[in-house]
Amino acid sequence: MATSIPPRSKVNKKYTWNAESVFKSKKDWEAEVKKILADLPAIKNYEGRLGESAETLVKALDLVEDLMKRMMHVFVYAGFSYNVDTTNQNSAAMYGKAQAVYGQIAGAIAFINPELLLIGKPKLDEWMKQNTKLAVQAHNMNNLFRKQAHVRSGEVEEVLGMVSDALGGAGNSSSMLTNADFKFAPAMDSKGKKVVVTQGNFHTALMEHPDRKVRQSAFESYMDKHLEFKNTLATNLTTSIKANVFYSQVRKHENSLSASLFENNIPVEVFHNLIDTFKKNLPVWHRYFEIRRKALKLKEINYYDMWAPIAKKKTKVSYEKAVDLICDSLAPLGKDYVDTVRKGCLKERWVDVYPNQGKSNGAFSWGASGTYPFIMMSYTDEVGSMSTLAHELGHSMHSYLTWKNQPLAYSDYSLFVAEVASNFNQAMMRGHLLKTITDKNFLISLIEEAVGGNFFRYFFQMPTLARFELETHQRVERGESLTADSMIDLMADLFTEGFGPKVKVDRPRVGMVWSTFGHLFSDYYVYAYATGISGAHALSGRILRNEPNAVEDYLGFLKSGSSVYPLDVLKNAGVNLTTPKAVEETFAVMEGYIDRLEELVG
Repeated sequence: MATSIPPRSKVNKKYTWNAESVFKSKKDWEAEVKKILADLPAIKNYEGRLGESAETLVKALDLVEDLMKRMMHVFVYAGFSYNVDTTNQNSAAMYGKAQAVYGQIAGAIAFINPELLLIGKPKLDEWMKQNTKLAVQAHNMNNLFRKQAHVRSGEVEEVLGMVSDALGGAGNSSSMLTNADFKFAPAMDSKGKKVVVTQGNFHTALMEHPDRKVRQSAFESYMDKHLEFKNTLATNLTTSIKANVFYSQVRKHENSLSASLFENNIPVEVFHNLIDTFKKNLPVWHRYFEIRRKALKLKEINYYDMWAPIAKKKTKVSYEKAVDLICDSLAPLGKDYVDTVRKGCLKERWVDVYPNQGKSNGAFSWGASGTYPFIMMSYTDEVGSMSTLAHELGHSMHSYLTWKNQPLAYSDYSLFVAEVASNFNQAMMRGHLLKTITDKNFLISLIEEAVGGNFFRYFFQMPTLARFELETHQRVERGESLTADSMIDLMADLFTEGFGPKVKVDRPRVGMVWSTFGHLFSDYYVYAYATGISGAHALSGRILRNEPNAVEDYLGFLKSGSSVYPLDVLKNAGVNLTTPKAVEETFAVMEGYIDRLEELVG
């Protein structure tokens, strides 16, 4: 990786996302936005008429589908343009405009569900028997009537659609503040040399730096900037939490947790089973932290030591080499799957690969039916980046196969299953490489990435954040206030419990960690990372053990989209997340990695 972060304009085009495959230019994007706004009033022509006939209903749904598909292309283009360069004011304005137009569409189509409920399920069932185009909507119709008690009148639904943009602004505000406006003080190495701190290099290059002084000073710089704006960041998150509580109350749910899980037909026991199993297995984590402390030869270990390299020599893995290793690991899924991955990475430019100034932190897969399943990341030519690429390719292949096999009505999939495919790819990669790689440093780096990277994030940080999220929502629901200091204290308490007695916790800085996770603006999402990694290891285990039909079952899962409820689609693939079994199995996998690491580091 380069020693300095280049501006966006200096990044080699072959390592940037294929923006022109969505819109040839920003002028074309602007023209499409205008056309969508011009076509939008046509939807209102169907208001109050959906019950006329099956044909009328089909025409209305077709119009909505066309507008939504076009809108998603607009949204993808604007959102991706903004995230690869948050300092670009034109991109920021485009993203804001896309969100506003999306809110207008949500308001315009809000009458549809209330009218469908008025038509009634018996008549809709009859229409679906007569009309094949309408029959495609069967699962969505059944799901709508499942939610009937929580769908309000047309007027209320319209207002809820119209306020979605305004109530969703808190997350955008925090993102703009932390990604575009924050300028971090430089870190210092052990020789007193300054090291640049950015969103793009903090989570990888700096937190994984072998020089402890760099890690410590970078962590302090990064968190101190967040602490400097703790009240603004706390207010933004509190606003989002209050919006979640507002929606749950308007829709007459028992609480925000049940409201969030109800959307995907998931019982609250799934959430609580995860938290209970996580707490029960904290000693597994305490053992790992102690092995890490000894391997690093530290008297005490801190939060910023969790990503420090244990391997004596860094293993360099170029982007192209990573693609080869990932494809080799995924060979059990078949030639078509592997060829699609390779072509997407090396020819079709799915991936925006390397860091640049102004690029958002983290990595994600994003697209829509009719676009490529794009990936944004900041690749650093190391094992951790290879794993991140495998992870995001899991998301992208989930999207790719869903879009290829499902109509637009089911072209998305829930957050609950989203993390299964991504973690599955990583599990398959480790399963293959731990058997085929002999280099000790590579193996240590691979296990470090697994436990100290992937599992630490998904199976430690995310359940801890889920506990934080539950408590903050419950405080608002009880009418209690949330302040920056109370949120910092809560986060510090939860991390102190999680880390155990032998990890030193810098309470103000570690307590502010919640502000570095934009995921908290997606209501009750973080827990799904932990259930996702559990489902992933249960499914990859079936394939690695060569169980009958395991590959077919998994590919069937990827192709299902939202045509089946999340828990059911996973059950069909061979894993039941209504019980703690998969979570326990995944802790067992992690213990196996820890055993191997202990052997390797002596």
